[in-house]
Amino acid sequence: MVLLLMLLLLLLRLLLQLLLLLLQLLILLLLLLLPLLLILLLLLLLLLLLQLLLLLQQILLTLLLVVLVLLQHCYCYYYYS
Repeated sequence: MVLLLMLLLLLLRLLLQLLLLLLQLLILLLLLLLPLLLILLLLLLLLLLLQLLLLLQQILLTLLLVVLVLLQHCYCYYYYS
């Protein structure tokens, strides 16, 4: 009975060591992938910046159109009055 218990404890210890090894491999893999993840993060930030610039361009073009229409109305009002 004691022998069986010792065998089970040894198997449990072996399983725990295997889990520890797998965790270490996973951490190593994540550390290896970290530069790639950082590059992807930088690319995402760059895309976000480009989207913000496009939004700013749309807003400025809309404002320019509004100003031009207002100037045209003012010109027509003063020209025909």
